[in-house]
Amino acid sequence: MLLEWSSRYDHLREVTREDIVAARDDVTGKQRESRIVALRSLFRHAKKNGQIFRNPRIGIRVARQTGGVLQALAQADIDEAIATAATPDIRLIVALAAIHAARPKMIRTMQLGDVDLGHRRITVGGHVRPLDDLTRRAALDWLDHRRSRWPNAANPHLLITQKTAVELGPAGKLWTTRATRNLTATLERLRVDRQLEEALTHGADPLHLALVFGIDEKTAIRYADSARQLLQAEIEAGVSLR
Repeated sequence: MLLEWSSRYDHLREVTREDIVAARDDVTGKQRESRIVALRSLFRHAKKNGQIFRNPRIGIRVARQTGGVLQALAQADIDEAIATAATPDIRLIVALAAIHAARPKMIRTMQLGDVDLGHRRITVGGHVRPLDDLTRRAALDWLDHRRSRWPNAANPHLLITQKTAVELGPAGKLWTTRATRNLTATLERLRVDRQLEEALTHGADPLHLALVFGIDEKTAIRYADSARQLLQAEIEAGVSLR
């Protein structure tokens, strides 16, 4: 994180609130909490010693999970995120998070070869998945746009920007997360919601979740446990989660 900032900025005072939010949303759980605490200490120290004039971290917090139960997004929040996807790049990014539960880092580091249109397969985070119609359409639209705008780009990454089109590295965190950053349904929340939805609709089976998303046993069990608790609450309340 600090190395990335140093490649873009000459001084800590150039770091913005958007940079902090992007750094927060790039990780999850305890790592996210630890990162925010570390940034708070860093910017407090810099402010105290006159290295910065304002603290961009003020007001940015990490919501803790109540009782450890993951919560589904409201459909209105999902619809709002979909409505922001007005360009080919953002449509593909949102599809990768909302359908394939891809983390922002996975999305920006995906390679062109990870999308196998002929065999209708997509590789997300090293895990091969079927390529659904919606993501396939979004990928085709993006690839058409990419070829039209940067016909000679040699960058092997699936998603490129004006800057990375003439380089070989991945797009930046801020570029990848920009569309949903200030929404309830951020890319990270969309990812979590997709995995939780799978658990809610397929019997809260950890093995199924591990096979579908390539997640580890501990993570799969957490999603399954949350799904069971939410389904039980749904039965008791007589309401539907979707």
